[in-house]
Amino acid sequence: MTEFAIDRRTAMAGMAAAAALPIVPLTAKTRPGSFLVVGDWGRDGAQHQRDVAVQMGKTATTLGSRFVVSVGDNFYENGVQSADDPQWQSSFEKVYTDPALQVPWYVALGNHDYRGNPQAQVDYAATSKRWRMPRRYYKVQGAALEMPQIDLFVIDTSPTVHQYRDKVESVIAHNVASQDVAAQLAWLDQGLAASTARWKVVAGHHTIRSGGSGHGETREMVEMVMPILKRRGVAAYLFGHDHDLQHIERDGLHYVGCGAGSEVRPVSAVAGTKFCQARSGFAAVSVGENALSFEFRDFGGTVLYQSILRA
Repeated sequence: MTEFAIDRRTAMAGMAAAAALPIVPLTAKTRPGSFLVVGDWGRDGAQHQRDVAVQMGKTATTLGSRFVVSVGDNFYENGVQSADDPQWQSSFEKVYTDPALQVPWYVALGNHDYRGNPQAQVDYAATSKRWRMPRRYYKVQGAALEMPQIDLFVIDTSPTVHQYRDKVESVIAHNVASQDVAAQLAWLDQGLAASTARWKVVAGHHTIRSGGSGHGETREMVEMVMPILKRRGVAAYLFGHDHDLQHIERDGLHYVGCGAGSEVRPVSAVAGTKFCQARSGFAAVSVGENALSFEFRDFGGTVLYQSILRA
């Protein structure tokens, strides 16, 4: 597969970020309380999905990663139809096989998952040893993560996007129509307000800020979700949808794009971009009392970028 070249502004942003801090691959000793983030991956192992999975396993072993966060589009092109769908094996169970990846996977739904039967992914969690999706949006407290410093909120973003509802005869419109967006936003606002964790992290599929060529900013997310995250002191929003790796600091938030679990598309720097690259890969995150750090690694295991957020 051909990797897309980034434009001049993007290259300069990436090089400046890399030059600011020497990239040294980190270990469990230097990064206690680690987890991985990946999105937009379910392609039967194709388009670097299997390569990314191999490197995720190696990284999880090195860091002692405790869980994985998936930011949606778990199965292409049309989700899964049931908890017995063959894609559970071909795109998940037989791809992410490393022993270090047999840990909880906290999963968000993406728009491609809504093209199938999104309830099937909730149903799969009832019998899976690692797939975690108790409902379409949910909170995982730090105690459950063995990281008391963090609360993780996984949100369901597809129902917020008007264009899906407007396609009245489509499967995705039917699937999002039953979801109460106002209720979810109220839940998120109240949950974040009640959280006393040092680090509040929200994971969802759709972009808020993004320089990706596939989608870019999602207007509804900017209008409805971003003000809640900003008001409630969220440290980072983890997302996919655009098939690339991005770090954008804007609106008092850190946007960490991890939609490069398989296929990638061109990406450019936008306001607040600290790093972006169209290269298949994932993020590794560590949580400490006074710092939350993360790095992007590609499908060959190269550390592309590192950043540290201070409390």
